[in-house]
Amino acid sequence: MAQDVHYEIFRRQGAGSWSLIEVRNGREDALSFAHELEKTGATGTKVVKETYNDETGDYLSLKIYEHGEKKVKSKPAQDDVPASPCFKPDDLYSYHARKTIAVLLPDFLAHYRVTVTELGHRADLLEKLEAASTLLQHAIQRVAVAQAAASEEQLSKILRNLHELTTQVFHRVYHDTAKGRFAIVKPGEFASLAAKLASVSDGRYLLDGAITLYLKNSTGWDDKVRLLMALMAEAEDDSAGAKLLLTCIDSLISEVLDGSAGLHALIGAKDNHGAAVMGLVRLFLGKEPEDGREGLAALAQQFGSDTLPNARVSIARRIVTEIRSFKRLCPKSLEDELKTLRQIANLVVFGVGKYLSHEDLVNAFVLRGQRLVTGECLAPYIADVTPDVKLDHILFVEENIIGAENKRRLAAFVTPIVTGAPFEEHFQSPKLPLVQRLQQLEALRLRVCQSGFQENQRIEIADMLDKVAAAIESRGRLFDSIGNRNVSLTEKAFALIKLLETNTLTSPRLTSKAREMILSYLGKPGFLAGYVAQTVKDGALLDRDAAVAELMEILAKAGITPETGLKTIAA
Repeated sequence: MAQDVHYEIFRRQGAGSWSLIEVRNGREDALSFAHELEKTGATGTKVVKETYNDETGDYLSLKIYEHGEKKVKSKPAQDDVPASPCFKPDDLYSYHARKTIAVLLPDFLAHYRVTVTELGHRADLLEKLEAASTLLQHAIQRVAVAQAAASEEQLSKILRNLHELTTQVFHRVYHDTAKGRFAIVKPGEFASLAAKLASVSDGRYLLDGAITLYLKNSTGWDDKVRLLMALMAEAEDDSAGAKLLLTCIDSLISEVLDGSAGLHALIGAKDNHGAAVMGLVRLFLGKEPEDGREGLAALAQQFGSDTLPNARVSIARRIVTEIRSFKRLCPKSLEDELKTLRQIANLVVFGVGKYLSHEDLVNAFVLRGQRLVTGECLAPYIADVTPDVKLDHILFVEENIIGAENKRRLAAFVTPIVTGAPFEEHFQSPKLPLVQRLQQLEALRLRVCQSGFQENQRIEIADMLDKVAAAIESRGRLFDSIGNRNVSLTEKAFALIKLLETNTLTSPRLTSKAREMILSYLGKPGFLAGYVAQTVKDGALLDRDAAVAELMEILAKAGITPETGLKTIAA
């Protein structure tokens, strides 16, 4: 059984709610971080151990530490079991009841590879569940506790009622199975059966029972889905029977997709979590599966035709859950993680609509990004590389995450890199030509300016890079070397213009100095005459006016306005 473990650290300020602050891989590290938060004024801290099971796709949460009390009145913490009461056997077949049972009995359902609806119609499995008295008793107790917390009734009374209701349901299924009320039907005969049951009060219950018998001998989750898809042709018209059959099929597929074990097996083993999420997205969008599974392919085709709304809601909900989860998409490489995250985002955006909320999707990506901008996650990514590569890696992370707060936190990792002595020492090294080093700095500065960092952070970081570039130019004497060349004024000016056009110089220090030097050359006697004398177009010299017009266009590309250029030449 493959498992991944991490520890989530939560903080509470004042009487507010819990906020996720950090994720750590080590238990002691997580506890130490929580203690540090307490010293900085947090009114409450909490550490939760999350264990991911690759076989089921589920997380097991266990709170290992909590400090501080909330100073407001609140209801006691409740289980994750809905508190909706049930009063009669049919209530246990309702949507909310089935969702609750799926939460209560995930291992039992996974072991026998059945959905909640199938369990509720198979006497043989109910007998096994009844024999597992401890499991059944625990499930009933969890529901009772949840209902007691949400009502004024005594726990003992709720327990007694739930036991009686469960017994009635079991006996009902035993009786209906013995009397043959669940019809044994073959493909091609379900439409006529559904037509007969459409007007019967318990027709949905009986049709679900017939479908359950039809699925009983399925060999796995993909085969179960394949068998259900084989019935879709009988549910295509607008008759009451066809609508009832489609509702039953849609509900069963939805339960398969809601269950971690069923969905995990249906999608198949993948190289990593990112590939699994991509498989979910492709299924949701109705794209042909890459491994050619028959049941999965048939389901994808139905999704492409938008015929199973409840099932598509389930898969959409699962996609959001998996994006929000702590399971790394590519645990061995943060770069691969970010590339995969971008690929998923670029693909899943096509599914935004009535089944997949844009807001939910954005919040999920923001939350995943939050877990990537931690010191523990970034440290290995920027370790053992040169300072310029460290900054490049940080900017790559910025380009592939969303969320203003995530980007603000990420920017805090940039300042120590750029202001550190190793950064300037790296760019002062003569191993690379001076012009190439300046181009690298300007490329980094432009990426910072185009980033999603807060405006004040962008300005601050860009200015740091400009200062480093100015120091490098001063030491390398690039401008002095151009000014001292034994060439014409035109050649000196155009050497500087080329540096500006090729994004070699950072702004504002180096670009301003270069433009000042260009204007000084333009204003010297003989510049214009020399420029006109060598300006050729289509094999012929341009006249003075045409040459000046061309010069103004060139200066504009270098950031010098025509007005300034003409004024300088005239002077």
